Amino acid sequence: MGSDSNVRAEVSLICLSHLRWDFVYQRPQHLFSRFARERLVVFFEEPLYLDRSPEFLDVSEPLPGLLRLIPCLPSGLPRYQAESLQSRMLADFIAQRRLSRYDLWYYTPMALRFSRQLQPDVVIFDCMDELSAFKGAPPEIKALELELLDRAHIVFTGGTSLYEAKRTQHSNVHCCPSSIDTAHFSRARNGLSDPEDQKLIPFPRIGFYGVIDERFNIDLLDELSVLRPTWHFIIIGPVVKIDERDLPKAPNIHYLGKKEYADLPRYLAGWDVAMLPFAHNSATRFISPTKTPEYLAAGRPVVSTGIRDVVRPYGDMGVVSIADSPGEWLNAIEFELQRINDEMWQIKVDDMLSKTSWDTTWAYMSSAIEIVRAEESADEAVTDSRFGNNVLQGRLPMS
Repeated sequence: MGSDSNVRAEVSLICLSHLRWDFVYQRPQHLFSRFARERLVVFFEEPLYLDRSPEFLDVSEPLPGLLRLIPCLPSGLPRYQAESLQSRMLADFIAQRRLSRYDLWYYTPMALRFSRQLQPDVVIFDCMDELSAFKGAPPEIKALELELLDRAHIVFTGGTSLYEAKRTQHSNVHCCPSSIDTAHFSRARNGLSDPEDQKLIPFPRIGFYGVIDERFNIDLLDELSVLRPTWHFIIIGPVVKIDERDLPKAPNIHYLGKKEYADLPRYLAGWDVAMLPFAHNSATRFISPTKTPEYLAAGRPVVSTGIRDVVRPYGDMGVVSIADSPGEWLNAIEFELQRINDEMWQIKVDDMLSKTSWDTTWAYMSSAIEIVRAEESADEAVTDSRFGNNVLQGRLPMS
C-alpha cells in the first residue's frame, strides 16, 4: 500500500450510531463494510437496557475488520448515569485496544453527550436524516446538532434536500446521496424463484420494503386497497414507532415482515410495480430513499409521492411516476404496469444508475476525509513550528 493507505490503516474509525447494525441494511452497512476492508471500524450503538446488573459491553464481529459494540445497561438508569457508563465503556475500550489514533463518525448528535472528551483525528458528521423532525425526537437534539456542526471537520448529507439545508451551516459540506449495489438488485431481472410467503399472492403485485413508521402513508395504502381490490399490495419491513393496530387491514394487503438484504431481489422479482407511499410531513421533508435506485436496478417500475429527492432527479428524468392523491396513484400505477417491458425506459434507467455506486460514494467520502486529515496535519505542523518545534506532536485538542 502507498503512504496514504498506511495512514488510513493505522487510524481506526469509530462510528456512533442510533441505528442497530442488524436493523435494516442501509447506508451505514454499505459504507462501513467498505471502510472495514482497509482499517478497523468500531460500530458503537445506542444502549440496550436489560433487567439485570451489572452493566457490560457486548462486543461482536459481524464481519472481518468491524467490531459491533452494544452497551448493555440495567433498566431504569437515570440518563446521566447511562451517559456516564457509555462514556467510560467507550474510553476503556479505546484504551484496552490501544487505539491511539482514530476518527469519530457521528450519525446522531445525541452521542455528543458521552463522547465530548474524546480526542479524534477527524470528526465526521454523516447527516443521513433530519432526526429532529422524527417522531419522539429529544428536545435537545437541535442544540446538540449545532454543537456537532461546530466540532465536525467534515459533513456529509444523505441527499440533495439535506445538503441545501446544511450547506450554510458548515464550511465543508458534501452531498453524498445514498447509492446502489446494482449487481445485487439487478438479479431480480433474471426470474428468481418466488419466496414461499409471496408465491401464493395473486397478481398484479405492488410492493414496498423499508421501515414502516410515521413516514409511511397508511391512509393512502388503505384507500388504494379499497379502490382496487384486485390489486395486491405487498408490504415488507419492520413496524417502528407506530401501532401495528393502526395499519390498514384488507384481503389484498399482505404484511410479510422484515426480510434480509440478501433476499430482497427475490421479492422484487415477483412484483409488477414498486411503490414509495410516503406521507408529506416534517419527517419526510428531507428524506432521500435508498430504495428508489434499488427498485430501478431490479427493473421494477416505480410510483412515489412527491418527495423532493425522488422528484429530483428521478421524476424529472421521467423514470419514476410521481403521484399524491389516490386518483393520481391509480393512474400512475396503471401507467407503470405497462412499462415493465419497456426497453427504452430500462436503457434510460441503466444509464442513470451507471453513474453511481456504493463503491464510488465510499471512495469519494474516504478521499474527502483524507484531504481533511492532510489539512489538519499541515495546520498542526505550522502551529508546532511557531513554538520552535518542526516535529508533529499530534492533533491539537478540539475546542
